[in-house]
Formats: sequence, structure tokens, C-alpha cells
Amino acid sequence: MSLRINSIAPDFTAETTKGTINFHDYIGDGYVVLFSHPKDFTPVCTTEFSAATKLTEEFAKRNTKLAGISVDGVEDHHKWMEDVKTYGGTEMSFPIIADEDLEIAKLYDMLPAEAYLPDGRTPADTATVRTTFIIGPDKKIRVMLIYPMSVGRNFDEIMRALDAVRQTDGQPFATPADWRPGDDLIVALSMSTEDAQAKFGKLDIPLPYIRKTQAPQ
Repeated sequence: MSLRINSIAPDFTAETTKGTINFHDYIGDGYVVLFSHPKDFTPVCTTEFSAATKLTEEFAKRNTKLAGISVDGVEDHHKWMEDVKTYGGTEMSFPIIADEDLEIAKLYDMLPAEAYLPDGRTPADTATVRTTFIIGPDKKIRVMLIYPMSVGRNFDEIMRALDAVRQTDGQPFATPADWRPGDDLIVALSMSTEDAQAKFGKLDIPLPYIRKTQAPQ
């Protein structure tokens, strides 16, 4: 079954650079950004993991953990982490999950279930294993992003999307295009204008179905 927004993120137990983890236990009561890459020791992914490593504290401020995943094994992950540190100057503190048999890749619909990859596989063979998930404390998938191999992830956008998810989680709000923390929010259509005015005060209403208000403090 294909995963969709609000699907329960499949649970799994796997070996990582931080030991054995159960994924749902790892999520705990916070958020997780799970992002995959096709192979260790590849250029784009090295820059991505360096960028993610530098943002670890910013994610932590948002009650969010990071977890990487690759089709290589733990031993290769540890060696590659040294390259990431050499490139970016920061030591990685989050786990990289080993998925040599593609079990998690298939569980998360990153590859077709019938995919067969030969020994000596290259990053091109695993090109579709390059996905980003933002998962909530309820273990539901909130955001899914897929990038081609030639385009490095934009971690600023991943952080922005996480902020938007957290700002609207369980609240009658949506975020407009290019929203940033501190910008006005859109009142959900499930709430009447009268109720919104009573609860949030003055609204900016450029169109009857676009009612903007300041974010609650």
C-alpha cells in the first residue's frame, strides 16, 4: 500500500550508527525528519548530511530528531561519517540506518516491491531511494519530499515545512505560500468568519475565503 500524508509511518527495527533502534520508539513524543540517500561516499549526499548535521541543534529546539538511511551497511556509514565531518567541519550526532536488503526502502515505498539490485550496485541503481519524510509525535507522516539525484535537498525548506507543520498542528490554521515563522496564518475554512473574529480578533480578509490572522503567541 502506498504511503500518503497522514499514513502511519511504518515501524521497523534496524541497525544504525547509534546501535539498534526501534523507529517508533525513536520518534517518541516529538517529530522526526527521516531522509534517505542512494549510497555512501557520494557527492550530493555528503553535502546534504553536512548541512543536516549543522542544523541538528535547530531541529532539537523544535523537538525534532533527525535520522538518515542508506542502502549501505553500518561499517560503511561510520567511515562515510568521517568524510561528512571533513567536508562540513561538524561531527554527526544523529543515526544513519543501514538498509542493505532494501527492506525499509520497500516498506516506505521508496522502491518498487519487485526491485532487484545487483551486487556492485551503483547510486544510479538506487536513485529512487532519496526521499524525505517529516513524521509527527502521533507517528503520522506529515510531509513527503522526493528529490532527483542531481538536485540537493533544500534544508531551509525542510525546516520551514517543519515549522509550518508544528504551527498548524491541531489548530484551525493553514500557512500561505512562502510562509515563515511570525508571518500571518490563514484561518481554516472549517471555522466561520464570525467565530474566527471572536477568537482571534481583527482579520485581514482579501477574499471571502482567505482570512488572515496573526499567529498566537
